[in-house]
Amino acid sequence: MSTINLIDTFAEFKDLKNIDRPTMMSVLEDVFRSMIIKMYGSDDNYDIIINIDKGDFEIWRNREVVEEGEVEDPNRQISLSEAKKIEEDYQVGEEVTDEVKFSDFGRRAILALRQNLTARILELEKNNLYIKYKDRIGEIVIGEIYQVWKKEILILDDEGNELIMPKSEQIPSDFFRKGDTIRAVVVRVEMRNNSPLIILSRTSPVFLERLFELEVPEIFDGLITIKNIVRIPGERAKVAVESYDERVDPVGACVGMKGSRIHGIVRELRNENIDVINFTNNIQLYITRALSPAKIISIKIDETNKRAEVFLQPEEVSLAIGKGGFNIKLAGQLTGYEIDVFRETDTQGEEDVDLDEFTDEIDSWIIDVLKGIGCDTAKSVLDIPYDELVKRTDLEEETVKEILAIFETEFE
Repeated sequence: MSTINLIDTFAEFKDLKNIDRPTMMSVLEDVFRSMIIKMYGSDDNYDIIINIDKGDFEIWRNREVVEEGEVEDPNRQISLSEAKKIEEDYQVGEEVTDEVKFSDFGRRAILALRQNLTARILELEKNNLYIKYKDRIGEIVIGEIYQVWKKEILILDDEGNELIMPKSEQIPSDFFRKGDTIRAVVVRVEMRNNSPLIILSRTSPVFLERLFELEVPEIFDGLITIKNIVRIPGERAKVAVESYDERVDPVGACVGMKGSRIHGIVRELRNENIDVINFTNNIQLYITRALSPAKIISIKIDETNKRAEVFLQPEEVSLAIGKGGFNIKLAGQLTGYEIDVFRETDTQGEEDVDLDEFTDEIDSWIIDVLKGIGCDTAKSVLDIPYDELVKRTDLEEETVKEILAIFETEFE
């Protein structure tokens, strides 16, 4: 019965997805030899034959034939009379090979071997799975949603391996049900409690980069290079691209005819707005492109402090800042410069009032908040819609109302 149990163990592991055949054979033989050494003190005179496909094995022992009464080590020597029971032709000095029956090991040894084999194989499979996905960090994988929890979802790949995607790595508008197919990028692989933990992400810039490689052949072929990607997942992304072939328009190639290429990426990212711009080493031009669709009048660059002062017409400011301040935030991340937006005022028009003139009516920290969103005059604040001003400043609604009332009174 113990032999049957061990054969069942073979059947459990012979088709394991993460263990190759030579490794499997080596582990099995190692486990058997460990048992033989434990029982007989040595294994160098044993041959082990394993058939994984059939789930069986044979153990053969090689012993020297000696005269009667001269057997000093029964594990290595056999008397002539015993040898002749196996084969009549044996003579002293010859080598006898006989099969060791599995039942000879005893029930306890067989149970220990089975447990050892199970533990070794599972450990090996976990290690191989860890190595496999460690080498796939940065690659897109496709899996099936197996379980949806509040803080994460469990995904099975095409081989049934378990992958995890935390809530923080999901696009805010993502909604999945059990059985859905999902695409994500491998971002981390860790060993936790001696088991591999494979973390997927749909919010990583690498995921967007891989989607571009899939959709744009010129990127995959190396004709176009992605220089940088910044994202606010589910809201907006900016991608700087460069072509090494003058005949290839990098932005046009990424967008595709009538947006055919980029539409698939946008759908995958839950309608995330994607701005594709030409990369350039000219920092003024780069910032100008990064703030698109706003039209810039002039830019002052502070190379030392990595700051840029951008001047626009009043009606262009909201475009430069963008919904929720996403456009200017991403432009700063893309270029590596902290960008301050200023309105270019018309000297012949109605006079404006600098925010610093209101320090007797408005707390200085509130004025600093307003300056932080690119407003330096009263009119620049009044030009921003109330709801957007609340969102961008994160001030209390009553505070915003009081500020607007003060500024409106100034121009009455």
